Amino acid sequence: MEASMDDAAADPGAAGGRAGGTVRTVDWRSALSPEERRELLAVDNWRGWLSIALDWGLVAAAMAGVAVWPNVLTVVLALFVIGARQLGFAVMMHEAAHQTLFANRRLNDFAGNWLCAYPIWADLHPYRRYHLKHHAKNWTDGDPDLDLATKFPVSPASLRRKIWRDLSGQVGWKRVKAVLRRDLGWGARRPGDTAVSFGKTARRGESGWRNLRGVVVTNGILLGILALLGHPELYALWVVAWFTTNSLVTRIRSIAEHNMVPDPTDELRNSRTTLARWWERLLIAPNRVNYHLEHHLLMTVPFYRLPRMHRLLAERGVLDGALVSRGYLGVLRQAASRAGSWGTGPGAGRRSAASGP
Repeated sequence: MEASMDDAAADPGAAGGRAGGTVRTVDWRSALSPEERRELLAVDNWRGWLSIALDWGLVAAAMAGVAVWPNVLTVVLALFVIGARQLGFAVMMHEAAHQTLFANRRLNDFAGNWLCAYPIWADLHPYRRYHLKHHAKNWTDGDPDLDLATKFPVSPASLRRKIWRDLSGQVGWKRVKAVLRRDLGWGARRPGDTAVSFGKTARRGESGWRNLRGVVVTNGILLGILALLGHPELYALWVVAWFTTNSLVTRIRSIAEHNMVPDPTDELRNSRTTLARWWERLLIAPNRVNYHLEHHLLMTVPFYRLPRMHRLLAERGVLDGALVSRGYLGVLRQAASRAGSWGTGPGAGRRSAASGP
């Protein structure tokens, strides 16, 4: 099953993807029983706490590794682990935006901001407004993420330049300036000014130093804990990762989710699930963020139940011909193919907002 899905993802004309020259559309809704849906939609508070603790635990382990064995190898490994966990906190903010981090709304929003969003310079509430619009308007002219979904494929040289700008901190520096303009209201907005580490979080004209309160407090606490442990210098790993490796893994996530799709009008082929290897889950795709197709099919399924949803749909043939790829390296090769199978350019695959989500 996985091999045929991978072939269909690589070639939209493969047998699994087309029947008689027409893309086969499967009603995935009828494949799940009401009881299975209830089980998939159930929010487990303990899983929420465990996931947040695991992300912070990996950050702590990466920093401890540098403290105990300070060398180039441990520093580089720590930067990639921490950058991926920063994306993991963005994923937890995303879960909170869907009210799937914790069942209690007040706890959900508090933890989503203070334990996940603020430490990475993000904010749950404006993000929720933005992100739910993306779900409602996916692949229409009203989709706020449409510009992110139509940037690839590019040439191999162009992708290498983008990766270099990520890892050299150039993109991170642009992000700092954009977020400061957004939060403090400095100067006129420019295209992309609302971009942050996981989508865009426009504040509807709200600006002022109070917007930085959560960021300053949470990062101050992190620095304070490290200072109490006798290693305040380890805070530099958090900052450098935000500027570099976090930018890279965020880009890879964005490429994989909606770029180079076979059919923007087909809900099984306009979002991609990437079957991630263990090391990709550690360094690229934290907290099941790779199951993006299933997330778009049923957006209030908690992230830890998405693998089961994927298995159920795959076992019942729903994902035959769906956009499911094996591994992120293959997706990146496709992103660097310049002229992909489904066209290029900002208007490729786009449809009118009048045609519906």
